[in-house]
Amino acid sequence: MNVGDTLPPLEIPITRTLIVAGAIASRDYQDVHHDAALAQEKGSPDIFMNILTTNGLVGRYITDHLGPRAVLRKVAIRLGAPNYPGDTMTLTGTVTAVSGTASSGSAVAGTVVEIRVVGANGIGHHVTGTVTAEVPA
Repeated sequence: MNVGDTLPPLEIPITRTLIVAGAIASRDYQDVHHDAALAQEKGSPDIFMNILTTNGLVGRYITDHLGPRAVLRKVAIRLGAPNYPGDTMTLTGTVTAVSGTASSGSAVAGTVVEIRVVGANGIGHHVTGTVTAEVPA
C-alpha cells in the first residue's frame, strides 16, 4: 500500500430499513431517524441517517479493504448532505500516509495507514474524513 493508492468504491443503497436499524442499533431514538412525519415537521423531507450509522459504514469500508485483522485507531469524520431513503451513498478512499511500523506502545505491531474517505450521495458529500488504521504484520 502506497500514498496515492485508491480503494475500490463501495455503493451502499440507503433504505429506510438501514436508517432505522442503524438508529436502533446505536440507541439513537431521535424521531428524525425513524418517523417521516415528525422529520417533515422539523423541516426535513424525510428521515435521515445518523452519524453513528455513517461511522460504522466508514469503518466497514476500511476493514473490508484492509482485512479483518485491521484495527481502526482513529476515525475523524464530518457529515454534510443527509442520506435519505432511496439514494445511494458511494464511499471512496485514498491513502494519504503510510508508516512502516506502529508505535512501540501499540498492542498490535504492523503498518499504520491513513486513508481519506468521502461518501457521496445524489445531493453531495454525505461524509468526509480520515481514518487511521493499523494492519498487523
